[in-house]
Amino acid sequence: MIVITTPTGNIGHQVLNHVLAGDQPVRVIARDPARLPAEVRDHAEVIQGSHGDPQVVTRAFKGADALFWLFPGDRRAANADEAYIGFTRPAAEAIRSQGIERVVDVSALGRGTAYASRAGFVTASLAMDDLIAGTGAAFRALEAASFLDNMLRQTGAIKEHGVFSGTLSPDLALPAVATRDIAAVAARLLLDRTWTGQEEVPLLGPEDLSGNDMAAIAAEVLGIPVRYQQIPRQAYKDRLTGAGVSEAMAQGMLDMMIAKDNGLDLGVARTPQHAIDTPTTFRQWCEDTLKPAVQAA
Repeated sequence: MIVITTPTGNIGHQVLNHVLAGDQPVRVIARDPARLPAEVRDHAEVIQGSHGDPQVVTRAFKGADALFWLFPGDRRAANADEAYIGFTRPAAEAIRSQGIERVVDVSALGRGTAYASRAGFVTASLAMDDLIAGTGAAFRALEAASFLDNMLRQTGAIKEHGVFSGTLSPDLALPAVATRDIAAVAARLLLDRTWTGQEEVPLLGPEDLSGNDMAAIAAEVLGIPVRYQQIPRQAYKDRLTGAGVSEAMAQGMLDMMIAKDNGLDLGVARTPQHAIDTPTTFRQWCEDTLKPAVQAA
């Protein structure tokens, strides 16, 4: 039995689709089962509730062999540690008590770098990994670069003004990965019963690109002028708090972006395997995902 958390989320639903195509029974935890497609409800056992609830995870993990764990985010949390670690602690206890053998989670790059201890959400995510690893289960932490899919939040600005923005230096080339590639790696591990031990799996995507690089590629694919605009850090934080994010969580997001600007994501040396595991180029992602989204905006 494989348990999938966040089955209606951007990554979780893609993991679920891959796993349902396999030959193992599947159980999902969903706050609102009505949001699940009918074919999922027909082919997977559904446990209603939050995967931060001790009773829910204990019930969901009973008799299961493998778990896909993804922190769902909490815009209003008191701080990043409470959000990530506090939410995950009941699951860690249930992993022990119910004997989950293998766990795959989605985490972030940065472990071992000089910035890992002051990188906001990334620091909290790595502490979450440590909590899960402490259960003794076989564990794979998928340490992902920034998601290409985050650009979808700016489709309106791209269509209307030909601009997307962020705090990163415009010429700083960093790894970035498509969520579909993350989901494919996670599903492959969940369906494989043979692996043991605990390892970190860096997911870098096939290339390093700067904001200016991405703007040039997006412009070619979309057929419109596109530019990247670096915005002041305080303006970025103000945008978050203005959208209802708590002060502490907005600071955690900003601290993560500052650490990325200082090289947080550059601590892993590329190998050919990274392009094999996460093959989607930014150009391909723009053609498949960004272009339809901008046209529909």
